[in-house]
Amino acid sequence: MKSNLTREEAMELLKKYNKEPFHIQHALTVEGVMRWYAKELGYGEEEEYWGITGLLHDIDFERYPEEHCRKAPGLLRDGGVGEDMIYSICSHGYGICSEQEPKHEMEKVLFAADELTGLIWSAALMRPSKSVMDMEVKSLKKKFKDKRFAAGCSRDVIRDGAQRLGWELDDLFDKTIQAMRSCEAQIGEEMERYQV
Repeated sequence: MKSNLTREEAMELLKKYNKEPFHIQHALTVEGVMRWYAKELGYGEEEEYWGITGLLHDIDFERYPEEHCRKAPGLLRDGGVGEDMIYSICSHGYGICSEQEPKHEMEKVLFAADELTGLIWSAALMRPSKSVMDMEVKSLKKKFKDKRFAAGCSRDVIRDGAQRLGWELDDLFDKTIQAMRSCEAQIGEEMERYQV
């Protein structure tokens, strides 16, 4: 799997349709998490593809929330994104806003980790450190069980994602926390530059 776009081109495409810092930060987080997973799961040579797929996965969400995953293909094609990556991006909304099912391991990781990064970040913001660096699976599990906490993060999608990967929920939690730790500082720096 190879990307048609460079990381810089993908970032420009993302910013063309996304202006809110929240959406940019989420895109950067999912990009970093996907890069970590690519290396962790033995797809290091595809890290760029995994990362750019993560970066662009919500390209249409800020502007077209009611048409999420339906507007994305046109925006992505206009930006020079290949059909395989368009499929991968749209598959993260399977069963919610897309008919495209995650098939490749990368698509299954994106499906599972996208929702989970939102839950983890919400939990991190409740901590004195405001960081994932000191977060443990045990505390995340408590937040996961509290349906009122970060109610917009679908527990069903996270469970389904773990099942599609053949992983226990604890494994998905642990790996995704590690993945978010790996990119937290870099995202902080990039967000500072973005907001200047």
